[in-house]
Amino acid sequence: MQVAFQHLGTIEYKQAWDYQESLLGENLGIKKRNRDRELAQTNEEMEATKSHFLLCEHEPVFTLGKSGAMENLLVNNEYLKEKGISFFKTNRGGDITFHGLGQIVGYPILDLERLKPDIVLYMRNLEEIIIRTLAEYGIKSERSSGETGVWIDTAFPHKARKICAMGVRTSRWITMHGFALNVNADLGYFDNIIPCGIRGKSVTSLNVELGVEKVDEKEVKEKILKHFSKLFEAEILHLNS
Repeated sequence: MQVAFQHLGTIEYKQAWDYQESLLGENLGIKKRNRDRELAQTNEEMEATKSHFLLCEHEPVFTLGKSGAMENLLVNNEYLKEKGISFFKTNRGGDITFHGLGQIVGYPILDLERLKPDIVLYMRNLEEIIIRTLAEYGIKSERSSGETGVWIDTAFPHKARKICAMGVRTSRWITMHGFALNVNADLGYFDNIIPCGIRGKSVTSLNVELGVEKVDEKEVKEKILKHFSKLFEAEILHLNS
């Protein structure tokens, strides 16, 4: 499977969301045309849906998933405006999370019917990409039973901390949204929310776990892309550098 990769740099959340929606819409259009060909029993060749993988960072923003609760946002609109933090209700799964500089956000737009139409397996693969990436830095991360994302020290509830949040949307097996890995993120923003609606557990970042001021984000992105390619057996087509 060929996957078009783009690094979008630092981009406003809504702009990235709209771009994802446009790519998803293109694929839904392809699927509709293919269905029409099947119903008409024509001899026209079927079109292949297009796969994309976007990496980016966002200016500070809180996003609330469709199953999220507003009570998990602990500050009011005046505070958000004063601090220059955006807020969006989204159509992804999950609850509330934060995106900001120093955090690597990944948005795969994939047709799971070309892979395996199994959303649970897809989520586990996204987690595995991050687990393998962190392992290259000597960080033992893992899944937490009943919770999405990637965690550290889940065997010790008082120490368990989340390093990567995840939330996706699918439409006719086309995915959008994805993961957010804290690399050099300002964790103070998370004090303003109940991250992912989970009480009693903290968040962390790669630089904190390594005890360094800053981690090379370009290197982390290269590792993420490598493991994405392996897990999804993808040939990466670089649309920019």
